[in-house]
Amino acid sequence: MPRRRIGFWYRLAAVICKPPLVVLIKRDWRGMENIPAEGGFITAVNHNSHVDPFAYAHYQYNTGRVPRFLAKSGLFKKGFVGAAMRGTGQIPVYRESTDALSAFRAAIDAVERGECVAFYPEGTLTRDPDGWPMTGKTGAARVALQTKCPVIPVAQWGCNELLPPYAKKPNLLPRKTHRVLAGPPVDLSRFYGREMTAEVLKEATEVIMAAVTRQLEEIRGEKAPETPYDPRRERIEQRRRTQAQAQARARAQQAEQAEGQST
Repeated sequence: MPRRRIGFWYRLAAVICKPPLVVLIKRDWRGMENIPAEGGFITAVNHNSHVDPFAYAHYQYNTGRVPRFLAKSGLFKKGFVGAAMRGTGQIPVYRESTDALSAFRAAIDAVERGECVAFYPEGTLTRDPDGWPMTGKTGAARVALQTKCPVIPVAQWGCNELLPPYAKKPNLLPRKTHRVLAGPPVDLSRFYGREMTAEVLKEATEVIMAAVTRQLEEIRGEKAPETPYDPRRERIEQRRRTQAQAQARARAQQAEQAEGQST
């Protein structure tokens, strides 16, 4: 696969980040043949550790098609971090935009320039108790349908064993293996030409997340739950449980008061 121009800042980041990654984790990387050699595309990647963006970037760097991650626009404004974000070509997301498509304009522009834009569709570390991908947000689908670019589903596993989600200390020994599997492009052609309604974007996102989950099933040799963990649904259920518990306590207090009055 031909290597494209990577640039000073990305090479500097590689010099800084690759040595500790090589020391800390072994690698079982597959599916690089599915990474397009030319043209703009999206990778949709699951997220289960604070370490995995660095490990995944290492995988993608080795394909010659470096990833451009989405990040809050405020990180690009000043200081060394801002210079590094701009220099490595990361993608600012303008969340303050009232136009959902405009919020991802920089990502669309990057794809149209022939770049690889890496999305974590879950939007945060998975909260699934067993580490499976959650339901996804619609940003990746929105950019994909706007540009009609290939969407490559990528699953990774292993960094979560080094540093589990929301853990404060790494588990260094024994040395962990970072497993990555990139699959063939997701077929979204049935959505092309349709109005990008909330329902269309939700359905396209479900197709993307199902493809990512299938890759992770192959890595883990296990079957994922039929229904992905939905943090929004879980919050609603948690509120219902809290309300039910509060109502139960109130009824118990009323019963105690009534019993006290009768005696």
